[in-house]
Amino acid sequence: MTSIRTLLAACVASLSLLFANAVLAQAESFPNKPLRIVVPFTAGGVVDSVARIVGERLSARYGQAVVVENKAGAGGSIGTDFVAKSAPDGYTLLCVSPSHAVAPSLIKGLSWDPLHDFRAVAGFGAIPNVVVVHPDLPVKTLAELLALAKSSPTPLTYASAGIGTSNHLSGELLAQSAGIKLTHVPYKGQPEAMNDLLAGRVTMMPLTAALAGPHIKAGKLRALAVTTATRATALPALPTVAEAGKLPGFEVGSWFGFVLPAKVPDAIARKLAADVAEILALPEVKAKFDGLGMETAPQTPAQFDAFIAQEFAKWRKVIKQAGIEAQ
Repeated sequence: MTSIRTLLAACVASLSLLFANAVLAQAESFPNKPLRIVVPFTAGGVVDSVARIVGERLSARYGQAVVVENKAGAGGSIGTDFVAKSAPDGYTLLCVSPSHAVAPSLIKGLSWDPLHDFRAVAGFGAIPNVVVVHPDLPVKTLAELLALAKSSPTPLTYASAGIGTSNHLSGELLAQSAGIKLTHVPYKGQPEAMNDLLAGRVTMMPLTAALAGPHIKAGKLRALAVTTATRATALPALPTVAEAGKLPGFEVGSWFGFVLPAKVPDAIARKLAADVAEILALPEVKAKFDGLGMETAPQTPAQFDAFIAQEFAKWRKVIKQAGIEAQ
C-alpha cells in the first residue's frame, strides 16, 4: 500500500512539474498571435478611446495585431460576460470603467462577478467630474450650494447621463455625504443633460471635466468643485468636493483599466502588467490621456484589484441607501 501511495505521489508531482513547465513555456512565447481588447460599450466613447490608445502601443511592442472589439449592451454587461467566459490564455482583455463595479448592484441576474471572475492588469487613472451650476444660480462655492440645498423648501435637481453613471453616483454620494436632498433627473447621455443645465432647467450636474471645461471658460457654467480626491490638472484652482464641502473621503471619477479572466496564468498576467505599466509611463500616452481630461495614475494589479473591491463595496452601500432598485 505504501508503495502504491509513493508511486501515486510521484506521478502527481511529475504531472504538476509538466504542467508548470508547459505554462512557463506558454508565457515565454506570449504573445504569438493577435490579442483583443473588449470594450463593453459602443465605439467612439471614452472607454473605447482609452482602450485604443493602450492597444496601439501593445501592438507595436509585441509585433502582433491588437484588435479592439466593441461588445455593447446591458450597461456593459454583455461584453464583460463575454470576457469572463473567454479562454484564460491572456489573449482577451477587458477595458473596464466604473460600471464594472456598479453593475452588479443595479442589474439582476448577472452571470459574472467583478471580484472573482477577473484579475487586474493595471489601473490607468480617472477623469474627474466637475460640479457645475447655471451662472444664474445665486451660489459661487460648493458650501453655498449645500447651504441652499438645506434651506430650499423643495429638493434641488441634478442631471446625469442615466442611472448608475458616474454623474448619477456623484450626485447620490454628495447628497448622502452632505445630508441634503437632491432630485435626480436622468437623461440619455451627458450632452442632453448638459443642454438642459445650460438652459437652466436643472440646478446642477457633476459633469465630466472634458465636457465642462469649454462652458466654464465661456462663462456659461459655474464650476464649484471637482469630484476626485485630488485637484484636476486642467483646473488647478478649483477645490475638490472633499475640500470645499468639508466632506473627507469624498471621491468619484470615471476610472479605467484592463482586467483578464481570473484563471489566466500568473506568468502571463505578470508579463502583461509589466508591459502595460511601461506603456503608461510613455510621455505620448500621458499626453493623449491628458487630451481626454484624464488624471493619469497607474495602479499595479494588486492596487487595481483592491480599488475595484473598494468601489464595489462603496457603491453597493450608496445604491442601497438611495433606494435604487436593481433592474
